[in-house]
Amino acid sequence: HTRYIGDWSSDVCSSDLMALNLEAMKAKLNKLNGKGDSGNRNLFWRPEEGENNIRVVSTPDGDPFKERYFHYNVGTSGFLCPKKNFGDNCPVCDFANQLWNEGSEESKKQAKDLFAKQRFFSPVLVRGEEAEGIRVWGYGKMAYEKLLTIVLDPDYGDITDVETGNDLKIMYGKLPGASFPRTDIRPRPRKSVLCDDAVGGDDRCAELLEAMPDFENLFERKSTEEVKSILDQHLNQIDNSSGIEKYGESKNTQADAVENAFNELLGG
Repeated sequence: HTRYIGDWSSDVCSSDLMALNLEAMKAKLNKLNGKGDSGNRNLFWRPEEGENNIRVVSTPDGDPFKERYFHYNVGTSGFLCPKKNFGDNCPVCDFANQLWNEGSEESKKQAKDLFAKQRFFSPVLVRGEEAEGIRVWGYGKMAYEKLLTIVLDPDYGDITDVETGNDLKIMYGKLPGASFPRTDIRPRPRKSVLCDDAVGGDDRCAELLEAMPDFENLFERKSTEEVKSILDQHLNQIDNSSGIEKYGESKNTQADAVENAFNELLGG
């Protein structure tokens, strides 16, 4: 068949037209949802079961431990809290405070589910996966406290130093009888360079540091109006379900639900 497009008068079959680049579309969607960018679809890293070895890399501002607050139990995925992160009004925080002030055991439980949860993020180079470049490790408060203890220990000094820093051994998994995985962090006692000759030396290090993830834009920033719309839709769904699952309640514990939501947020 002959298909004419614009001023074209030659035979052009629809199959000859450039097809939609699905990979490019997926990359756009991932970037929109904070699951990586078009240059690195493996931007976020999570420890695997057992032993992991990483190097925390310092950011240009000298603070590789970035703090963010998220709402998880509202809508389909977690999102940054406008108030805790940016000082804007947050309808979810306002609604959670109203529930808390009602004073009943049930309303306080619902409020806790909605309060913003604190998470931390660091740039890391994963040993054995250096070809992936610098990635982002997201973790909770206990791991954060352990990391601060290590970096403030004078026996180690600056563990992020590219020439005389320390790798970290991350032991991840469930202990016998435990309900949740545990993250144990130990600094390697031997000093080491960030990039040895096997990795590519100084030239490779310069490339890695130049491609440092942009922590200011890891996740999409939602406006107060957008958050209000998410909350309204969430509450409407609760009304339509006759309150069977109130404010994100489920059979899982709150900690389990938050962990699952956090993993989903990072593309796990």
